[in-house]
Order: sequence, then structure tokens, then C-alpha cells
Amino acid sequence: MKRSELLATTPLFRGSKPEEIDAMLGCLAARERRYGKGARIHRMGDVITTVGLVLEGSVRIESVDVWGNVSVLGVKGVGGMFGEAYAAVPDEPLMVDVVAAEDTTVLFLNLSKVLATCSHACPHHSRTSTNMTAIIARQSLALSRRILHVAPKTIRGKVLAYLSDVAERAGKREFDIPFDRQQLADYLGVDRSALSAELSRMQKAGLIETRRSHFILK
Repeated sequence: MKRSELLATTPLFRGSKPEEIDAMLGCLAARERRYGKGARIHRMGDVITTVGLVLEGSVRIESVDVWGNVSVLGVKGVGGMFGEAYAAVPDEPLMVDVVAAEDTTVLFLNLSKVLATCSHACPHHSRTSTNMTAIIARQSLALSRRILHVAPKTIRGKVLAYLSDVAERAGKREFDIPFDRQQLADYLGVDRSALSAELSRMQKAGLIETRRSHFILK
């Protein structure tokens, strides 16, 4: 798939044709870079003005404390974006690291040029600007949602808050979540073995049925 065809499938360029995207990339100061597995794309403390869009591979969003403990906060695959909230506030240093989870290609776009109307005032650029505003708003909502999920003090409370929200948004009590056990533990900020033990107790208590990423709320 050509780069512009791939970009046309992403939320940022939704509604634009590949040829329109090709015409826009120069206006957006697009540049492409490749990273080997494990390479740091951004480091905590960096100040950025660009948005990264994954063309190949995937990246991890990590938080590392002063003792070197790593928490994975998210994974972005092909078509996923990172850095948009920080690029929108260019004086705000990153609180996370962005790491290539595998050999990865990233397209960087200057956020100010995405949000500004170019001299040509083309309608597809305006559409992309609107899409970016919506993406940043959705990210803010996702962070607010996560705060509600991790607010309970117990692991069971965190799990129930998360699963209840997923069920509510899915409109049904049986669903798949986008995490494996380790990713769910990282998302909720708990130990994986403690999470697995609690899920087992919840299943025995008749609260849930679960197998891997599939859940049924009883």
C-alpha cells in the first residue's frame, strides 16, 4: 500500500483522498524516519512540536521512575498517533518515553501547520485540521476515563470500574477488551500476578467469566 493510501485510512486524514494527502504533506512539513527495535523516539523531558504517525511497526508509550521501573501506558500500531497533546502545548516537557517496540517507520507532522489554514485554503487541509482537533479532544476524554478506572483503591474495584465502562459503551455484557493480561495490569497500574489472582476470585464468585481478552459480566 502506498503511503498516501495508508494515511487515507487514519483518523487524521479521514475524508481525504490519497492525491489530496500527497498535496498536503509538503504544507505539513512531513518527514519520515525509521527506528530500530528498542530505539528511543522521544525521551521524558523532551519538548516537541510534531505529531508522530506510525507507518510501519509499533511504538510503546512508557513511564520510567527514578529506580528504573517501567510502566507501559499504551501501544500505538500502524496508523496510530503519538505526541499530539504535548505538541499542542509546545513548552510542556514530555512526561513519558516513546520507544520503538519493533523496527518502526514514523511520519512526523508539524502540529501548528496541521491546525493552521495554509495559504491555499484547501478544503482537505481544513478537514484534517478539524480531525486533529477531534483527536486531541478524544485523547483528553480517554485520560479522564482512565482516571475513573484507576480511582478505586482495590484491584477488584479498578477491574469492575473498567469492565463496567467497557460494557456500557459496548451496549452489552459480553465483549473483548483491547488488552492482554499484562497490558491490562499496566493500564490499571497493578501487578500482573495480583490482577490474575483477583480475576480468578471474581470468576469463582460468579461476577465474571473470562478467557484471555474475552469477558462476560454476570
